[in-house]
Amino acid sequence: MSQATSRSTLAAPAGDAGTARSGTRIRLTGVTKDYGGAIPAVDGVSLTIEPGEFMTLLGPSGSGKTTTLNLIAGFETLTAGSIAFDDADVGSLPPHRRNLGMLFQNYALFPHLTVAQNVAYPLRERRVPKAEIARRVRDVLDLVQLPGRDGDYPSQLSGGQQQRVALARAIVFDPNALLLDEPLGALDRNLRSTLQAEIHRIHREVGSTFVFVTHDQEEAMNLSDRIALFHNGRIEQVGTPEALYEAPETLFTARFLGDSNVFPVDAAATGSVAWEDRVWPVLPGSVSPRVAAGAPAALVVRPEHVRLAGSPDAVPSGASSVVASVRDVEYMGSYRTALLALGAAGLPGKARLEASDARLAPGDAVVAWWEAERQRMVAA
Repeated sequence: MSQATSRSTLAAPAGDAGTARSGTRIRLTGVTKDYGGAIPAVDGVSLTIEPGEFMTLLGPSGSGKTTTLNLIAGFETLTAGSIAFDDADVGSLPPHRRNLGMLFQNYALFPHLTVAQNVAYPLRERRVPKAEIARRVRDVLDLVQLPGRDGDYPSQLSGGQQQRVALARAIVFDPNALLLDEPLGALDRNLRSTLQAEIHRIHREVGSTFVFVTHDQEEAMNLSDRIALFHNGRIEQVGTPEALYEAPETLFTARFLGDSNVFPVDAAATGSVAWEDRVWPVLPGSVSPRVAAGAPAALVVRPEHVRLAGSPDAVPSGASSVVASVRDVEYMGSYRTALLALGAAGLPGKARLEASDARLAPGDAVVAWWEAERQRMVAA
């Protein structure tokens, strides 16, 4: 059976941007889970996940992302707030009545069942007719690119193949949404990259709502339509990967999503900002809406936007700049990173260089500069 035919039996495909997606809208309103600790594990989280969206809950350990996923699944009970699928409140429903697919890090396959029997399990539980079960299993194994492996047992499969079987089992019954709890955490880097691409492809083809939990920033950036970044039980910022990276609202967001050069500054509402003896222009669009006059703030610049000059005369007019010295140069394969000591205080910083650029050595004096539109003032 063709892949196009198999997609239609599972769910309407997401397709191109103009095609309507078929997933469920998940709405969290004031969701709280309090175990009686110093702060709630999840503290008043409100978030709407759109139909067919790939939403990633990202954050460090203990930030509340996994507890939020468990609340959506029904594995944890709400302390306060509500959870709705489309317009139906599901906060009091047990997990088996929420019709959700789950994908975990440990695969959770039955070792005594074949691939086909593992994938068919949720269909048998729902008393789907045998002929329909056979058709759906065949179609979904084609979708995850495991045709002909239906008679194998999990022990005969690689880790990546086992995870594909688990994914097939999670989507074969057309769930309201698929919840993925760090499903790639046990795989090596190359296999993770391959499975990321497969999950992304399957999401586009099935068109269902995916909610993905990870602490891996690169994984979140590669897969997501939007990211909800968690910190201390709350959502720090939510937006597209590009928005969170290019326009962070807080210092936590800037630091968690990639490297940043960070300059503590005065947040006074002027057209410029001072750091040590330098005065840099601040463009109106480069200030986070969460920056408040008199409150702690920071100017952040991504390493790939920093250029290095041999003298102040080589810095373009209108650019922001600071004297620096090279502490070390790291070779990263596709690029080099210059580790810098910035200004009189020797503030740690970074600049990204071309891989072929081997002109710098530790101890070299340089001028670090960047265009004013490449900097961002955030709440600290």
